[in-house]
Amino acid sequence: MTRILLVDDDTHLLRALRINLTARRYEVVTAADGTTALALAARTPPDLAIIDLGLPDLDGVTVVEGLRGWTQTPIIVLSARDSEAAKVAVLDAGADDYVTKPFGMDELLARIRAALRRATPGTDIAVITTADFVLDLAAKRLTGSSGEPVRLTPTEWHLLEVLVRNRDKLVGHRQLLQEVWGPAYETETNYLRVHLANLRRKIEPQPARPRYLITEPGIGYRFTA
Repeated sequence: MTRILLVDDDTHLLRALRINLTARRYEVVTAADGTTALALAARTPPDLAIIDLGLPDLDGVTVVEGLRGWTQTPIIVLSARDSEAAKVAVLDAGADDYVTKPFGMDELLARIRAALRRATPGTDIAVITTADFVLDLAAKRLTGSSGEPVRLTPTEWHLLEVLVRNRDKLVGHRQLLQEVWGPAYETETNYLRVHLANLRRKIEPQPARPRYLITEPGIGYRFTA
């Protein structure tokens, strides 16, 4: 059964969506705020997430970014904000589709079916535990082996998220540069060297002999754990 995570602080809308989706044989999990949504998704990754932008604790864009940092699950955003800027911001954050309120149930169901058709099976993992650190991608939290927090810059987080999302796979220089810095930086490999060196100092027991962030000379990098 397809599992859908519904995130909205409008209790009436949440109930109506849950009833409609359950009637169509979807398994539905609900959350009224972003923090709860991220925790639920980390515990049991959904097959699709439907997220309202106007949440009481976190902006919906932040929730989308929190999910997209570690999972490729389809994300549909619901919002009364219909400006082009709002749509661009949430799509750039990683959402797959945007539905403006008010909307028809048939339209939402069609978009759900389309998003699920486009989805590819994955092995999403929110928390990675190693002998030297624990990486919680949903909460954007990194702790060392003794439990002390390890602080990463936003760029270091983004770089690490891309590598972890492609765990045990080679990620080329161009892909990393494009995902983290954008298309205009596809040849700036010196950016990668500097930030990978900083990441290794923070998570590797022996930065000069890395065991987690592996360099493939002249090609790219690989995260393995």
